[in-house]
Amino acid sequence: MNFDVPFCTRWFSRQYTTLCEELQAAIAEDLAKVVIEEEDILNSHDVVSLFTNTPIDQVLEIVRNRLEKENLLREYNKDTGFKLTSEDVVHLLEFILTTTYFTFKGKIYRQLFGTAMGSPVSPIAANIFMEALEQQAIATSAPLNCRPKLWLRYVDDILEVIQRDSVQQLTDHINQVDKSGSIKFTFEQESQGQLPFLDTLIVKKDDGTVKLLVYRKSTHTDQYLNYQSHHPLHQKLGVVRTLYLTT
Repeated sequence: MNFDVPFCTRWFSRQYTTLCEELQAAIAEDLAKVVIEEEDILNSHDVVSLFTNTPIDQVLEIVRNRLEKENLLREYNKDTGFKLTSEDVVHLLEFILTTTYFTFKGKIYRQLFGTAMGSPVSPIAANIFMEALEQQAIATSAPLNCRPKLWLRYVDDILEVIQRDSVQQLTDHINQVDKSGSIKFTFEQESQGQLPFLDTLIVKKDDGTVKLLVYRKSTHTDQYLNYQSHHPLHQKLGVVRTLYLTT
């Protein structure tokens, strides 16, 4: 094989970034159409420490199956001139995800489980795993009486419209789906008709529709990265990009 591993990583990372931006817009559009019945509530689920708890062996198997069934490498090979196979990608992904080293008090350690914080590949791997997990949990396995009427996910943040008395049952169910036992969900219910989700505050109106406001935590100070700092340019531009997408 003759190809540039960092280039491959950047290419797939760009595809993921584009997908996330499109997903954020789609979530906002779907929320604008929501009508919440009297017996329903807004609820969110969140995975505890997703990156460091993502089971690598399951990610690799999911990636291999999807590449073989959906022929996902056609566009990449066309854009780059490479001739990557599914086994090439799985081999590279396994190498990247299982060779995370760090130092602490002068000693070198290797991460034995989960994906690395800060790696551009980690959110891709975690999102691939979460997609498979939610398909198993909701589409095929969730008890009928606790299936959400709305299910919107952004990586490990999930927003639902669900019957008021079904939240705990749904939580217990999705906490049993991952056979490795490493993925655990917590939940937060609406309070006074409001629920924060990502950078959005969802406010339930009297007629069951919702309005969206920009959400700011109580610790928010309106301070952002100083452009004169020594941070890389892409991080400074990322601040502007994030603020633009939020609005």
